[in-house]
Amino acid sequence: MKLLAKLYIQVLIAMALAIALGLLAPDIAIKMKPLGTAFIALLKMLLGPIIFFTVVHGIAHIGDFRRLGRIGIKTLIYFEVVSSLAMVVGFTVVSLVRPGDGLHARMGDELAAGQAATVNAAMSGGSFSLEHFFLSIIPKTLASAFVEGDILPVLFVSVLVGLALAQCAKPDWVGMRLLTEGQTVTFKLLSYIMRLSPIGAFGAMAAAVGGFGSQTLLYLLRYILTYYASVLIFIFLILGSVAALAGFSIIKILRVIKEEAIVAMGTASSEAAFPKLVTKLTQAGCDEAVVGFVLPAGYSFNIDGACLYMACGLGFLAQATDTSLSFGQQLSLLGVMLLTSKGGAGAAGGAVIKLAATLESVRVLPLGALGLLFGIDRVLAIATSTTNVIGNSVAVFVICRWENLFDRARFDAYLNPTEPKACTTRQALEETAK
Repeated sequence: MKLLAKLYIQVLIAMALAIALGLLAPDIAIKMKPLGTAFIALLKMLLGPIIFFTVVHGIAHIGDFRRLGRIGIKTLIYFEVVSSLAMVVGFTVVSLVRPGDGLHARMGDELAAGQAATVNAAMSGGSFSLEHFFLSIIPKTLASAFVEGDILPVLFVSVLVGLALAQCAKPDWVGMRLLTEGQTVTFKLLSYIMRLSPIGAFGAMAAAVGGFGSQTLLYLLRYILTYYASVLIFIFLILGSVAALAGFSIIKILRVIKEEAIVAMGTASSEAAFPKLVTKLTQAGCDEAVVGFVLPAGYSFNIDGACLYMACGLGFLAQATDTSLSFGQQLSLLGVMLLTSKGGAGAAGGAVIKLAATLESVRVLPLGALGLLFGIDRVLAIATSTTNVIGNSVAVFVICRWENLFDRARFDAYLNPTEPKACTTRQALEETAK
């Protein structure tokens, strides 16, 4: 019974029931989709407040602005290097396995059904502009950053407010107490919503399985397996090596974030795992300021799963449409995708929209070919979202270690709860919200 009380066990059971329902009664399963959509909407509702309170609270107490700038530079460099490695891994695996060979997809009847949806997705993604990307970080007003729900504007405002408080506020200022109380209330709301995660995972997974149909899954099974193989290679070889260089075991990190990874897996949205991930990483020994800065930034700049998705998808579509790409074209496309992958790809379906925007901008592949991926996007999104969560969590641990802001004792105590833990004010707050 104690095992059933664990949230991630409940989510796994819900996913198993959802798969069974999707296979046995697909029509009923499809109608379960609003459950998953509503759960993700509830979590996204809290993204802004959680980012704001965490970042502001962390920066307001950081004191050393040179250290904050150093953390920012190291974080951006880390993101670009790891994102590049993710794309190289994805493109290399697809190029070696070549799952698209033999499809000979054309802009004929076989893609007609997906063409309209593809064009609409491309229009939603829009043509990428570096200028537009940076300008979109600045909200029209302080309040609009929270109304629109985009992570980067909220992070931008939070950093500014945190810097202002760090310079102006005194330790006994009433505003600091309000900040702490607001954080407590937000995490308590989060604890209420997370109790609904089995229901959300059930609805999302049931609708996915019920809507695919066996023919589509079998037709593209080779690509699905290839993509999942690239994900596993990236997690255990690349992220595992990065973690090892910083003195961590990737297995232990996965043990820490297993509940959040399963939630991302069940909902196919890495944003669904973000709120709880903030408290989990702090509980596991990571510095609050680093978590508050690196984690939300990672959801826009270090979307490893989306990078894998786009690189694998590009290679697969080139093979499926018999499009020959020179080495120079491949490098150029990977470079463009490093930019187009930024921002918004952590949401369910975000990666395929980013890929559509890339194809629309570069025009080396027929845009209608993207319809091949629409039928299996949800299956791929399960691995994509989980990789995003794992990649950003590893980034937080690594940056904390580089800055000597990691508490190894708390990390070990978290993995071995039978051992006594040193309780801090921050931990007490987190335990209240758990």
